Amino acid sequence: MGLPQSGLWVKKLWVLLEVAVHVVVGKVLLILFPDRVKRNILAMGEKTGMTRNPHFSHDNWIPTFFSTQYFWFVLKVRWQRLEDTTELGGLAPNCPVVRLSGQRCNIWDFMQGNRPLVLNFGSCTPSFMFKFDQFKRLIEDFRSIADFLIIYIEEAHASDGWAFKNNMDIRNHRNLQDRLQAAHLLLARSPQCPVVVDTMQNQSSQLYAALPERLYVIQEGRILFKGKSGPWNYNPEEVRAVLEKLYS
Repeated sequence: MGLPQSGLWVKKLWVLLEVAVHVVVGKVLLILFPDRVKRNILAMGEKTGMTRNPHFSHDNWIPTFFSTQYFWFVLKVRWQRLEDTTELGGLAPNCPVVRLSGQRCNIWDFMQGNRPLVLNFGSCTPSFMFKFDQFKRLIEDFRSIADFLIIYIEEAHASDGWAFKNNMDIRNHRNLQDRLQAAHLLLARSPQCPVVVDTMQNQSSQLYAALPERLYVIQEGRILFKGKSGPWNYNPEEVRAVLEKLYS
């Protein structure tokens, strides 16, 4: 549940200090012990698939750690998680979203009776795109008993933000048209389920604490499964386990 406003600001200040110390110490260690720090980052990259992603070499992303852009993005993510309003068994926020046609609707509009609805929050980040085929296999295997929705949110690695080399050249979305245009890139991957975009107020991303990517399963308006935060813990196979258990 959300924190009281006064407590929230105290938490935000504490997180600001934590992130600042993390970045400064990380930068110093990267300079003094580059090989050891790179091994640690590679170990984390194993969880996201970055080390197995053929489109990225180590030099495309490791040097971006502990930069100014890295600091601001990590701070934004950590602050957003403080305002997470979702909990297992609780009501799923019925946030407004926008179809790729420009038509406005709400998340609950995609629920059909008592069928579970899988929500996949993300953007054209390397980890999200690398595991996109896993998500498509989920749709193929469970489309007869569940529904699926991709919610395209703000860019985690925008070309004018915390950018990785050799990544898609997408700038931070300045208006809804920018976000819709970026989301259209997913259509080339044949998602096999509806794709919508978050509003420019980032309402669904904030209420579901979804930045940079996250998975949920909701049923009859309540949260049945709440995936861990990406990128390190973004795992479509956890949704598979939930759906298999639900219908075993």
